[in-house]
Amino acid sequence: MNGYFAILIIRMKTLLQYRAASFAGICTQLFWALLNAMILRAFYAGASFAEPISLQQAVTFVWLGQALLPVIPWSIDKEIEAQVKNGNVAYELIRPLHLYGLWFARSFALRSIPMAIRCVPIFVIGGLFFGLSAPVSWEAGAMFGLSVALALLLSSSMTTLVLISLFWTISGEGVQRLLPHFTLLFSGTLVPLPLFPSWMQSFLSLQPFRGVMDIPCRFYTGVIPVSEAGFYLGFQLSWALLFILLGRWLMSRAMKNLVIQGG
Repeated sequence: MNGYFAILIIRMKTLLQYRAASFAGICTQLFWALLNAMILRAFYAGASFAEPISLQQAVTFVWLGQALLPVIPWSIDKEIEAQVKNGNVAYELIRPLHLYGLWFARSFALRSIPMAIRCVPIFVIGGLFFGLSAPVSWEAGAMFGLSVALALLLSSSMTTLVLISLFWTISGEGVQRLLPHFTLLFSGTLVPLPLFPSWMQSFLSLQPFRGVMDIPCRFYTGVIPVSEAGFYLGFQLSWALLFILLGRWLMSRAMKNLVIQGG
């Protein structure tokens, strides 16, 4: 366990060095938050029927989506991708660490550190000037924080699963091109999931991507009451454990068939 924790800390320190990229990301996310909020205001102004969430809640969804955007599993660790392509993954296999745990730790750092750097400025700017409301209660805020922690766990398990798929796809270009579209749409980052058509709600309530963004946002805005926290936190944890078990199984399959040529 100490080895995995050390890898996590090293990756976090490495990612903290990219301050210019973080500043550029904050500026980009502020722009998109403002743009999406204006689109939602126009949508609500022209609506002829009551929406399932209020305009204030929808705007808060947008700002939370941008603050937590790095949590979305829409990219993978480029260093690991290069290792699989050029065969240098063989060096990782001689470490006294399980490869799945190593990749999971790196994925967790990839998801958590950019989020930690970017979310505070976006929360401050959005809250002071652009209508990002505070949590509806301190209990809702606490459940939001716990839900974000589980979202990081779920997102990291998804990211690691995509990395493992590189053993079969090699380039991984197809998966990586499709991944952002699925994750942004079904997590509720582009459009809050409550605003989707009613005939889609049954599917949207069961699919795992909602655990990355939609559930934390619903806790924050009070759409999910604190009294129902056990069910929704369990939903996130269950999907995370399922992806972890699936990832470990696929990793064991990959190791049995892995062939690295050269010397």
